[in-house]
Parts: sequence; structure tokens; C-alpha cells
Amino acid sequence: MCGICGVCLSDPAGQVDRALVEAMSARLAHRGPDGAGVYVDSRVGLGHRRLSIIDLNTGDQPMSSEDGTCVLVFNGEIYNYLELRRELTDQGHRFRTQSDTEVILHLYERHGADCVHRLNGMFAFALWDARARRLFAARDRLGEKPLYYCKQAGRLTFASELKALRCDPSFRPEISVEALDHYLAYGYVPAPYTIFEGVYKLPAGHRLTWQGGTLRTDPYWTVSFPPPSDLDEAAYVSELRRRLDHSVRIRLRSDVPVGAFLSGGIDSSVVVALASLQRDRPLETFSVGFAAEDYDESAFARMVAERYATSHHEIRVDALDLDVFEKLVEHFDEPFADPSAIPTYFVAREARKFVKVCLSGDGGDEVFAGYDQYALSRAARWTARIPAAVRRVAFGSAAACLGDHVRGKGWLRRMATSGARRYQREVGIFDGDERMALFTPDWKSAVRREPWLLEPYFANGHVEEVVARQHADQMTYLPEDILVKVDRTAMKSALEVRIPFLDHEVVEWVNAMPLAMKIRGSCRKYALRRVAEELLPTEVLTREKRGFGMPIKHWLRKDLDAFAEELLLSPISRSGAYFRPDVIRRIIGAHRRGGRNLSHRVWALLWFEQWCRQFQT
Repeated sequence: MCGICGVCLSDPAGQVDRALVEAMSARLAHRGPDGAGVYVDSRVGLGHRRLSIIDLNTGDQPMSSEDGTCVLVFNGEIYNYLELRRELTDQGHRFRTQSDTEVILHLYERHGADCVHRLNGMFAFALWDARARRLFAARDRLGEKPLYYCKQAGRLTFASELKALRCDPSFRPEISVEALDHYLAYGYVPAPYTIFEGVYKLPAGHRLTWQGGTLRTDPYWTVSFPPPSDLDEAAYVSELRRRLDHSVRIRLRSDVPVGAFLSGGIDSSVVVALASLQRDRPLETFSVGFAAEDYDESAFARMVAERYATSHHEIRVDALDLDVFEKLVEHFDEPFADPSAIPTYFVAREARKFVKVCLSGDGGDEVFAGYDQYALSRAARWTARIPAAVRRVAFGSAAACLGDHVRGKGWLRRMATSGARRYQREVGIFDGDERMALFTPDWKSAVRREPWLLEPYFANGHVEEVVARQHADQMTYLPEDILVKVDRTAMKSALEVRIPFLDHEVVEWVNAMPLAMKIRGSCRKYALRRVAEELLPTEVLTREKRGFGMPIKHWLRKDLDAFAEELLLSPISRSGAYFRPDVIRRIIGAHRRGGRNLSHRVWALLWFEQWCRQFQT
């Protein structure tokens, strides 16, 4: 796990400023405190910060090919590098290191841009091909590792995090109001957008080439849900267990100690169980607990830790540390409305005291269909039979009669719609009408009322709605929220996180399962539960599902209520340039009164306001 950055010029007579590359690299020091390297050759400069995990002695970067014509900077891990190394050696390639980095170089020499198809891992890398005068970059299939870029006036800059791009004197941080609208809709800024005009994220599963001043991006992999194969239930469960065992096994490859996050839910508990069974010494496990019982899972985490005799560490978070809030806002670079970033940061920081690598159960809900919203309620199925126009009038009018604080208003608004629009109202922050009300008149034109991000997955009326919802989450919420949260919070403490459920071969296999192997009646994650039956205590298998989060809804009605009002409604509030203070006041008041939980909206506004102040936009 590392940080990468670089500058490329299209002008043959240009000269990259080495000091700029070094400054960009220094801004990524938290991602790689074990070493730094810079390569500069007139029109290209590459920077690297290293967190040493594999090949501690000879894996430094930037790394050159044997003939020096290709230079690589790489962030991530290639889990099948040993198998690829043996294959390449048999084909005549000679290796100077034991690193997975060198495997990518040799694969590129043999397969060019198609080398990405051979990689099983999490990665973002950039490779300068001096013979072709071409930069080639790629990001892993599911989007575990980030890559930002900016193209302007014959120059391309790129980096693992936005903060490194801000080192460029030509960088002009102008807020994209279109991206701000996306943030308010979904709680994050989705790729390829960023919060800044002219700066982009390379989407998950995409490649990038820069040659002669021309930039091109293209997808090399995408999520799909093919027709299921004809297997019986026992065969599906057996094959899933085999694939999960393999995924965990290759993610235990490391030259430094490996631990695991353990929330007490099924996903992380299965990962801990499989990892423990493959090790000959106790696994270090880490969990976080809360005083609020409806958020605390620590008792279940302890059950799993005791069953597998792990060396268990537990921390408690009973209040929001405002200093930590401010530091994370600055660290994330962009507005990010997921409150679970706070506990994730705390547990990652604790884990880093003992290990450099942690396994995680992230992705389990998106891959195995674990969220409540995948199992459509009886009411949702019933209302779907009502003509759309009737639903809009009946349920929409009823919702309009209720105050913002009244419980049931959100349900009525959701029932008034269907498809992508309903799903956006279920999983998003503000819907289109609410954003229209929130923005000041100067910015209303930026609002996209239709849920454009989700619509492509609901466009085919022949697809099961549950599949459409799961497909949307794997393409949007997973890479843009969950994996951003994991990467930024862990890398702030220089901790590498590996996610067995996001092995692309596991994802492809599960996506091709029949829907009945994922949701059966009221049981979600059916296939994973079948695997877990022989691994986990009954109490963990039968417990009520709780999302990993923070009791922000309680705190915003108590200790943080005054803080929220002061930050958002003070005369110096920066977000007042975009949002109507009377609408913000109404949202805060409605949440304070109880009934409806509007904490996600208040939190999204708080994060944006703090971000504006710290970035002085």
C-alpha cells in the first residue's frame, strides 16, 4: 500500500519540475512512511511513497524494467503475484526483486495494456513507456484504490489523493456545483467527477492513456449479473466456501503481521473465522463499541474472538471528538457524508499500533445482498400495482400534508415513486425536490431532479428490481462510499486493508448465483449464511442486522445540537453561498424534535460547511 503521483507534459521541449513532484509525493507521506522515490525524465515525473508490506528490502519504487524503458509507480497489492511470477519466469522473464511491483512491469512488457486482465488485487498504478512516449495507468476492478487526475494546457497531473494535486501552482480550486448537487443526492461525489472543476477520478475498472497530449480512458471490466448456472444448492455453497478460502489465503500473503477488523456482524466474522483456520498463531482482531445499545456490536465480536482465540482489542467511542472530525474533513479532500468514517478511523488507528495489514468484511452486503432494501417490503410490492400517476397524487399529497419531523413522511414520499427514483429516496440524502428547496436561486439550475446515477441499472424492465438495486450499489455506493471510507481512514494511519469479499472472481461467481441463493424469504445473504453455519456461534448467525455506523442521530439531538446550529447558521458560514439558511434551520429543527431521523442530512451539511472553511472555498 502506497501513494503515487506524477506529472506528464505533451511539449517535447518541456521539462518537468522535480521540486513539484517531490512536493506532491510529500503530501502523500501518510500513505507510505517507509520510503520515498522520484523519477524525472524531461517530459515525465513520477513520485512514490512506500508502505512496505512485501519484499521489504528490494521493492522500492519508482521501479524500472530491465532495459530502463518502462518505469512504474504502484499503489496496492497483487495477490496472485506468486503465480504470475512463476508463469513469467517459465516464459523467460528474469526478476531482480521478490515484489509484486516487478510482476506488473513484466506483464506490461508481454501484454501491454491488457496486463490488467491478469491481475487479481487492489491497485492503482501509472507506467511510463519511454519508447512509446506514453503514460499508461489503471485502477482495480472494484475500485479499492483511488486515482485522481487533472488535464490542462498540455499537461497531466495525477495522484492517489486530491491533496497532492493542490501542490501544483496552476491548480485552481473552483467548486463544481454539479458535483455538489451529486454530493447532496448521494452523500459522495461519484466518479468521474470531483468537487473541483476540471479534476476527475479514474472510475473503478478503468484504464487511462496519455500520449502526445491526448487523454483517453476506457473500461476493461464492469460488474455484470449473467444468467445463473445449473447447480444445486449444496454445490453453490461448497464452491462459495472454496472460493472464499482461496481469497482469504492469498490475502494473508505478507512479510509483516496481519490482523482483521471484527465488527460482530456475519461478514467480518466469516473473514476472521476463515483466516484463523489458515494460521498457526492467533490473529490480532480489532473492534469498536458504543454506549448506545442500538449501535453496539462489541458483545458479538467478543463471541467470535473467543471462539477462535484471537488476540482481541476493543475500543469505545462514546462522543464525537471535534478535533478528529476536523482532521478527517481535511484528510478526505472532498465532502463525504458517511458518519461511519469516524469509527472506521478509530479502529484503523488502533489496529496500526499492532499490525500493518488488516482483513476486512467490507463488501459483504453489496455482494451477497445483505441490505434491508434488497428485500422489498410487502407494501412496496403492493403499491407497485397502483398506476404511477395515482401513486404520485395519493402518496405524494399525503406526504406533503405532514411536517418534516413526522415519522412516515419519508415512507409516503418513497411509495409515491418507483424504480431508480424510489431507490434514490431510500439510499440517498436529499431527493431532487429537496435539493431544489435547499439551493439558493443562483444555483438551482445545477440540480438534476432525476436520479441519473442509478437510472442505468433500472432501465431494463425485465431485470428483477433486487438485482437492479444490487447492481447499482456495486457500481456506485461500494466504490464511491464504502471503499473511499476504508482507503482514506486506514491510510491516514498507514494501515493496509485487504477485502476478501471483493476478489473479482468471488464477485463474478456470486453475481451469477440465482437470486434465491442470496435472498430467501426474509433471509438475506442466504449462501453466505450457509457457509457461516459451521463457522460462527448461533448468536451471531441469528442476531438482528445492524449497520456499522455511529450514533450520530442521538448526538445531534443532544451534545452536538448546538454545535450543528452554530456551524451551519453563524454569520460566517460558507455554505450560505449555496444553501438557504431557513431550509437548513428547518432541517435541524425537525431532527431535534424527534420522530423522523434526519441526521444524515444534518451531517452532510456539517461536513460540507467544515470542508468549505478548511479549504477556504
